[in-house]
Amino acid sequence: MSNIVLSLQNITRTFQQAGQPLPVLRGCNLEIAAGELVALIGPSGSGKSTFLHTAGLLERPDGGKIVIAGNDASTLDDAGRTALRRQTIGFVYQFHHLLPEFSAVENIMLPQMLAGAARDDAKRRALDLLNLVELSMRADHRPGQLSGGEQQRVALVRALANKPKILIADEPTGNLDPQTADVVFNVLQDLVRTQNLALLMATHNHDLARRMGRVVEIRAGVLAQI
Repeated sequence: MSNIVLSLQNITRTFQQAGQPLPVLRGCNLEIAAGELVALIGPSGSGKSTFLHTAGLLERPDGGKIVIAGNDASTLDDAGRTALRRQTIGFVYQFHHLLPEFSAVENIMLPQMLAGAARDDAKRRALDLLNLVELSMRADHRPGQLSGGEQQRVALVRALANKPKILIADEPTGNLDPQTADVVFNVLQDLVRTQNLALLMATHNHDLARRMGRVVEIRAGVLAQI
């Protein structure tokens, strides 16, 4: 497959529980190309969150190799991993995590300014991103003034603020009613395709999973395509 932007090779992760080793990831392999949507499913406790955190460089694996946009993360120290994560990965969670005291546009500006963007440039991009999800008219509203679906759409484009190559989403529609979840998922699909992102999304919603390009399942720490 060409244009691979996320590659996980033989990833292992083991925790200690009551003094005994507890393998959580057992030689997991996955490649995702730009523009591809991959659903991650599996029962609770199967290792989904650990896999997402490892893929997103939030946790370091015990073994294996992670290559992101051609960069081998296993060769990097913590500062290098943080820099690579900030440059290449956007995160979306079940809860929007928008800062309540800031408006929608300010929430999207902040990560850009933290990365060194000038205020005017950050605002211009934030407004462009809000326009992508048809929320320009809500730019000056704070999260408490937005509906659940609007909050999550703002969270989606905030994740795109610094032009990542990979989007990692952990149950992004989990807190929404079915109709709103469908709207947000359609927005997410459109963003991945128009921005040429690689998407890895954990979900319990098998209907949404089937609408994605590929579905992989993790059980007892083993990853398999289904």
